[in-house]
This record gives sequence, C-alpha cells and structure tokens, in this order.
Amino acid sequence: MKVPSILAAGLLAGLLAAPAAAQTKEVTFAHQDMVVPFRVAQAAGAIEKATGYKINWKLFGGGGDVIKAMASGDIPIGEVGSSPATAAAAQGLDVEVIWILDDINNAEQLAVSSKSGIADLAGVKGKKIATPFVSTSHYQLTYALDKAGIKPGDLQVINLRPPEILAAWERGDIDGAFVWDPVLAKIKASGGKAILSSADVAKQGAPTFDAIIVNRAWAEKNKDFVVALLKAIDGADADYRANVAKYTPDSDAVKAIAKVVGATPADVPATLAEYAFPTAADQATPAWLGGGKDGKVAKALANTATFLKAQGRITDVPDDFSKFVDPQFAAAAAK
Repeated sequence: MKVPSILAAGLLAGLLAAPAAAQTKEVTFAHQDMVVPFRVAQAAGAIEKATGYKINWKLFGGGGDVIKAMASGDIPIGEVGSSPATAAAAQGLDVEVIWILDDINNAEQLAVSSKSGIADLAGVKGKKIATPFVSTSHYQLTYALDKAGIKPGDLQVINLRPPEILAAWERGDIDGAFVWDPVLAKIKASGGKAILSSADVAKQGAPTFDAIIVNRAWAEKNKDFVVALLKAIDGADADYRANVAKYTPDSDAVKAIAKVVGATPADVPATLAEYAFPTAADQATPAWLGGGKDGKVAKALANTATFLKAQGRITDVPDDFSKFVDPQFAAAAAK
C-alpha cells in the first residue's frame, strides 16, 4: 500500500529515511479498533521503516484481552483504555503507561434502540445493555449508573466485545450499548440514539483516555524502538491536526484508517473529530504523563482504581500510581 499523500513531507522524510538494513528485531504489538491518525502510518508500514523492527500487528477486541495477553508474557506492548490500564496495575503487572493515544473526549457513547423505549439513563432499568468489560466504556457506564443511583440489579449489563455487540444489536438481542467507533457509528446508522457520552461522564468526574502500555523491562531494553515508535505516532497526529480538512472520506489517509479498524470511510472524519491527540511535548508534562503522583494520568488511574474497587472490579489499590506512568519516552520523542 502506498504511503498516503496527505502525510506531511517532514513526517515522510523521518519515517522513510531509516536504514535499509535487514530487520533483526521483532515485536508483537497489540492494537484495537480505535479510530486514530496513527493507523495511517500503521497501514503504510511506516512504523517498521521508522523503527527497523518487524512488527506483528495483532488486533484485539478489548483492553481486557490485551491485558491478559501481556500478563501471559506473549505481548510486551499494546493499546488499552485507562480502565484496563488501571486494572493491569492493580493486578500487579510490571507495566507502565508511556503514551496517550487519545483523549477520549466524546468518542464513546451509550446508544439505545428506538424500540427499547429508553429516553434517558433512568430508562435503562430492566433493559439489556452491552459493553466490553474492563474497558473505558464499561467504567464510564458503571460510573454514570452509580451517579444516577441505578443499582447493578436494576438492569442487565452484558459483557460483549465490539464485534459481538454489533452482531447482538443486529439480532435485536440488546437494548443498547456503551461502545466506541466503528461499532458505535454502525449502531447509530441503524437507528441507535445516543443518550450519554464519555464527555458527559467526564464532566461528572471520570475522564478517560486510550494509552499505550509496555512491559517495563522490555521497554528499557528496547528504548530506541519505543522512542522511534512514539515519534512516528506524534508525527501522524501532527499531520492530522494540521490537515483536518483534508481528512475526507475519499482521502488516502481516511481509507487507510478505515481499512485497519474495519470502519466505513464516510464515518471516519466525524469519529476523529470526537477525540483529542496531545503532542509528545504536552504528554511529558504534568498535564499528562509527567508530574509524578500529581500528574493527570497518575491521578486518573488512582481515581479509576478507587471506583473500580468500590464496584468489586479489583481488590487492591496501589498507593502510588506514578510508578505505572513513565514520561521519559514521550520526552525523548518530543526532541
């Protein structure tokens, strides 16, 4: 596949100027179906060129599955939401958050069927709502229900991965789902109506994000790879921010993103607009990864852990989540 012409010349130069020597290192990268600019470089093979590694891209249906794979030792690096990242830390995995793939903003929503009779959150009582367990969507749904005084026994929350959610929706087996695109877009296109968004839940006190986490020891041994990877992602994000208007359904970039995640090109621009993509420089500060236990990410993980424990999702809450957050790689990528 050709590198999309929409990519900035500077990004291309950096990605394609890597040595042509034979690749001698290999890694399996666990990714999900989040609609992010990074997919453009992923689809083009630009990450391999930038890092010199052979990368086995393995698609997972949810963050919980990624955490299980990392816990087994099969995969050293992957994409997870803030809730799965919190669960991984609470379970004692030797992992750390090194990059904010996206600030979820308004990108995850609770969509319900017109046949369900649900008009607002109170209407979910007695209904079947699906979401991938241990995901950011699951955390947000649980948080919002708790804030609204809706008890777990008041409805049936079903654990389904995004592709399974779509199949259940099409069969009419569920009344609604809290999920992200591309499945969210497909649900809404077939009559689903959003009644709650991640932005709404963030305002209630539960901001969420998607992140890249790594096995700590592996990352230290592969610093050059990690920094080159983050530089490439940062460049893809920068190209999107500078060329939003060019990310149209018929553009090479949008087609590339759609192909990787299984989305419809027509839905991609609107989905991208729901997220925010912080720069490497910003990520290295207390606004995200920096700042120790007072940094935004460490605080978000701690708050998430407290809530998940109260809900019985985890049993232990680490004293200091800053040990699971490492800004050094983002700082190096920003140089």
